[in-house]
Amino acid sequence: MTIDRGPIDIEKIEDYLTIPMPASDRLVFDDSRRITGPGMLWDKRGALVDILVDGYDKAEVVSAWLPEIKRVLMALGWTDSQTTSRIFENGVTLAISAPVDLLYSAAFAIETSWHLTASKLLGQPANDFDDLIAGLNAVIALEQNPALIELQKAADSRGIDILSDDDFVSLGHGGGSALWNINEIPDATDIRWDRLHNLPVALITGTNGKSTSVRLATAIGEAAGLVSGSTSTDFVKLGDEILDYGDYSGPGGARMLLRDQRLEIAFLECARGGILRRGLPLFQARAALVTNIAADHLGQYGVNTIEALAEAKFAVARAVAQDGVLVLNADDPLVVANGNKFDTTKCWFALSPHNENIVGARATGAPCCWLDDNIIQYFDGTDIVLNLDVDQIPVAMGGAAKFNIQNAMGAIGLAKAMKLDNMAIINGLTRFTASPDDNPGRCNEFNVNGARIFVDFAHNPHAIAAMSGLLENLPARRKFLLISHAGDRSDEEIKGLTRGALGFAPDTVVIAELADYLRGRELGEVPALIERECLAENPERTSIVHAASPSLGVEHILEQAGPGDIALVLALSDRDKVFELIKKATD
Repeated sequence: MTIDRGPIDIEKIEDYLTIPMPASDRLVFDDSRRITGPGMLWDKRGALVDILVDGYDKAEVVSAWLPEIKRVLMALGWTDSQTTSRIFENGVTLAISAPVDLLYSAAFAIETSWHLTASKLLGQPANDFDDLIAGLNAVIALEQNPALIELQKAADSRGIDILSDDDFVSLGHGGGSALWNINEIPDATDIRWDRLHNLPVALITGTNGKSTSVRLATAIGEAAGLVSGSTSTDFVKLGDEILDYGDYSGPGGARMLLRDQRLEIAFLECARGGILRRGLPLFQARAALVTNIAADHLGQYGVNTIEALAEAKFAVARAVAQDGVLVLNADDPLVVANGNKFDTTKCWFALSPHNENIVGARATGAPCCWLDDNIIQYFDGTDIVLNLDVDQIPVAMGGAAKFNIQNAMGAIGLAKAMKLDNMAIINGLTRFTASPDDNPGRCNEFNVNGARIFVDFAHNPHAIAAMSGLLENLPARRKFLLISHAGDRSDEEIKGLTRGALGFAPDTVVIAELADYLRGRELGEVPALIERECLAENPERTSIVHAASPSLGVEHILEQAGPGDIALVLALSDRDKVFELIKKATD
């Protein structure tokens, strides 16, 4: 049977209340949002607010908030709701937990508590408390869904993942899942629980290498004969089918994939933005991989430092099942420091057998993976059970692409955690290439008139430096670089990115305008910054070419490059046209 209740109208609920915020440039209400899964602060659903603080002691701001949120929660009867907070460089984040069916109401509740807190701190009159609570109770009555709560309790008691959004709720994953409209949830006693189950699911995060690691791991799953699915910043893919194009590195892409009945194993890219905006999509992952931590997109959602970014990325550790595995880059100090905060079983990987985490793992009988004399070795806790020469892995480029060796080791750690066999691992890694078909925009190599052309979507200092370092070690008659940057980067960021790209000492630099990504700057402003940095790095540099777009810049390189030359094309836009031009030149 279906529980009889009125339909839930999310559009009405999300705009139902407007909580006024006292005007002040010292206590600025920056953002509020619902959190649907494990996130940076904890592993609970709920809501949070970011407050920018100037001139107040941040700890005192948190102390002032605690009695106000307690007063609101008590008035609502939310006795089980918990609170937490985080202090950052220029503000505070305040959070509460809430039931899965009341996340919009939770956002209104925490906004109400901040209205009361800010009014008190600023000495301004607050709205009538009883009126505020009456408004909250009204929106709660619209949003509450007892059937969803009962479904969650039944699923949790059986260890089955529940995925919910504004329109639908589902139990289990893939072929072991079932889906209902949020207004048509059946009674838990009417559900065929024996048909529902979780699948092996891995979460992949880090600053660089996420998409490549996802695709390498997916290739292993396919080599095992499984219908493998993945989400990334490029698309949602199931087997050979692209379900949709776009940035699907958040919960929405995960739900799309995990609800597909054909799915048998899944690899989900989890980017910083999705983690901070909504949290992770599930609570029962079999494994999680953290590739590395480097500065990128700092200054958003209260994440202003690389240390804070590491904390945000490690939200994935909170979503790993109790018997799951956390796969970690032992060569990255921030990954090591944050990984050691969690009791989850760890599989470390490193570029040397002498890395202290590898030595420690082997001594204590923990799984680990390392590179020794160009051979990747995997230790299962008892024996070395896998040996794979990097020369057999196309994306490793004979060992020159160290970052892809790390990505391969991370994928091996995930595969082992998900019980995939050695033959699948070997076949998956040795068949996966650096072509646009297998790994679009990630170190794609083309041969054009005897020249080696590399195309990469790298857009942060770590990734650009890695690509530049790769080409620095390759023999070349002449070297070409195509570079461009979006206008929302600061002057110093643009200079730093440019210096990283120049590391392989290009003879010719082609600077492309990104007319669609000016983001407040004037035409020619970013290219001028890039040129000044090129000349600062080498005052005698004379071969600088300007292009109106990346594709026009590629045309120039293709006209000039010949046998023995190397070109690095950092394609931040115009990508389809860039690939089309290069592929046409190879015909």
